[in-house]
Amino acid sequence: MKILLLGSGAREHALARALASDPATTELVVAPGNPGTAAIATNISADADDPEAVVALAQQMGADLVVIGPEAPLVAGVADAVRAAGIPCFGPGAEAARLEGSKAFAKEVMASAGVPTAEAAVCDTPAELEAALDRFGAPHVVKEDGLAAGKGVVVTPDRATALEHGLACLAKQGGRVVVEDYLDGPEASIFCVCDGATVRALAPAQDFKRLGDGDTGPNTGGMGSYTPLNWAPADLAEQVVNTVAQPVIDELARRGTAFVGLLYCGLALTSKGLRVVEFNARFGDPETQAVLARLTSSLPELLLAAATGRLAEAPEPTWSARAAVDVVLAAPGYPGTVITGGAITGIEEAESVDGVHVLHAGTGRDDDGTLIATGGRVLSIVALGESVADARERAYQAISRIHLDGAQYRADIAAGR
Repeated sequence: MKILLLGSGAREHALARALASDPATTELVVAPGNPGTAAIATNISADADDPEAVVALAQQMGADLVVIGPEAPLVAGVADAVRAAGIPCFGPGAEAARLEGSKAFAKEVMASAGVPTAEAAVCDTPAELEAALDRFGAPHVVKEDGLAAGKGVVVTPDRATALEHGLACLAKQGGRVVVEDYLDGPEASIFCVCDGATVRALAPAQDFKRLGDGDTGPNTGGMGSYTPLNWAPADLAEQVVNTVAQPVIDELARRGTAFVGLLYCGLALTSKGLRVVEFNARFGDPETQAVLARLTSSLPELLLAAATGRLAEAPEPTWSARAAVDVVLAAPGYPGTVITGGAITGIEEAESVDGVHVLHAGTGRDDDGTLIATGGRVLSIVALGESVADARERAYQAISRIHLDGAQYRADIAAGR
């Protein structure tokens, strides 16, 4: 099949790698892509957030499937436009993508579907915000209602910090915030492939949101991940399908809004049981990089089955017994004012470590063809090993061979797992 993949990050490089290596894929175009995807697919410069441009590109290449990586095109209605043009698309329409685009909408759907989550208050005014902070108490959890690229959440014991973040969110055009009760316990991520009726869960993973070792520093888009989760219940994926994903998909279908694509379930395994922390409407970054490294069944066939409403006929995904660890290398200044333009060297040497591959995120080429950093998160270093500890050792051995002036990465991804 001919596949058009939208996006330019390490998540899309991971998707491209899994799609391109499968015999079912005869042509893969990535728009706009990055220097990493250019090595395994055809990059085409196009605005992935423009429904008309995406449809025109898909028609021009005769695409059999369009796969949407990032959240912005989903909320912009790209999936709706592609499906209206008669082309199978893996990615929810704009209305269903509100599960990610609005925390308040997600809470409303979960309440209707009976899905376990933290108690929350939606705040439109500073007075409501202050009342909610007092009601729930510390640690304070304050979330920007709209899309924030994984960086719109503050969890803090300090009321002043929580209030400052909430007021900044409210000050934006149409600003709203969601204040939640704090959920104790470790977090896990489970990706669920959906066709509007049927759900297939992928392997659970765990990511690391904060910038610094020991979960210190500001929230980021994610600094690393690993899978499998040997500490989690063996039936975690099944629990999530039965108590979270299937009820949400059924509730959206009841409302006439079929969810076709990837439902990312961010979970807390609390002392009171499983609770939903957040939903995303697309593959998570950086978990995708680790999860897809272990996938042994066909990704293009799975995504096409979902896009065409045939997921019930598709076999369950299969997984390598090996573990995968992903460590993100970020540019200096991330997640604040990022310093770009630094030259990147050593990727070939990193990939000479057994079981390692390097995925591009914020990279580009300068006029001389030198690989440079162009964004906050620059590379994902992914390693497979016989255990999480083994994969972790390989990932850090590999990342030590890569050079970017001022680069940052956490030294404790998957430590002790």
